[in-house]
Amino acid sequence: MYEGSLQDLIDALGKLPGVGPKSAQRLAFHFLQTDSATVQNLANLLLEVKQKVKSCKTCGAVSETDSCNICNDTRRDVSIICVIEEAKDISSIEKTREFKGRYHVLGGVISPIDGIGPDQLRIKELTSRVTNEEIKEVIVATNPNLEGEATAAFLVRILEPSGVLVTRLASGLPVGGELEYADEVTLGRALKGRRQVS
Repeated sequence: MYEGSLQDLIDALGKLPGVGPKSAQRLAFHFLQTDSATVQNLANLLLEVKQKVKSCKTCGAVSETDSCNICNDTRRDVSIICVIEEAKDISSIEKTREFKGRYHVLGGVISPIDGIGPDQLRIKELTSRVTNEEIKEVIVATNPNLEGEATAAFLVRILEPSGVLVTRLASGLPVGGELEYADEVTLGRALKGRRQVS
């Protein structure tokens, strides 16, 4: 629709996750109307993040050093590992202030359709941690979708022989939700995961 570098920018922004064509156009025009110093600062920050941020050698989280802040925190419970799909999932769990252990980032989920098998994920590193560290519990916190469930089932199968306790995040009804709007799978999980209240 537009020509030259403006259209190239719109096309590039449109490839970002969660950014549709209209949002990409809105962002491009925002940058066009913003002063050069602000745009240059953003460009520099993008390059700096790309150059400095890497994966923690232990858990796979993002860090500017070889070991992330959570792995370096001596107050964390080293006997519990929470297995997550992506590094961005850490912030969601940390916001609850309920988990005091450490993490292990798989780097995705098993998805044969996308050509992703166990060998493309950080599963060997997980089994190595379970074998070499004094791990008592592994919490599998993959998403409750088809790929997440398949990955969770695979992890349970390979971790069982180690004797470590393998648990799965509970799933069920959201706070503020209504029964009539819950799907059968969610309602079924809520029933299976019920707990005593008195």
